[in-house]
Amino acid sequence: MTHVCLVCMGNICRSPMAEVVLRRVLDDHGLSGEVVVDSAGTGGWHAGMPMDERALSTLSSRGYDGSTHRARQFERAWFGERDLVLAMDGDNLRELRRLAPASADLRLFRSFDPAAPAGAEVPDPYYGGIDGFLDVLTMVEAAAQGLAAYLASLRSAGSQRP
Repeated sequence: MTHVCLVCMGNICRSPMAEVVLRRVLDDHGLSGEVVVDSAGTGGWHAGMPMDERALSTLSSRGYDGSTHRARQFERAWFGERDLVLAMDGDNLRELRRLAPASADLRLFRSFDPAAPAGAEVPDPYYGGIDGFLDVLTMVEAAAQGLAAYLASLRSAGSQRP
């Protein structure tokens, strides 16, 4: 079993959107029984809260259901339980690296989108309008497809770990 954690700042927009999308994509690729997906934020100020209403609405507009999500903060101990920790942007990646042991596999989520440039981030839509959330969803869908293809290639090669 491979465990993937998606991380943004508050765990109410980008990372929960990515979690919901990735679960669906993994299911579509026949990988849902082999990969566990969760999400968290580097900050804890939204812990216990549902997903941002705009994120939820954006997901719903494309047939996804994020209604059960509750925000939580990433904990240092989780590195021992997650095989791959994917940050939405460079700020969160730096914060995770500060907490991580040397063995942690940390990357930017969009690094799995073959059409994205090196170092591409998923921008934070929180302080903008609905168009930002739609853009984020498009980016997340592309990266999720790439990540699923990567994980499927590991399965084909006989490896369970990224």
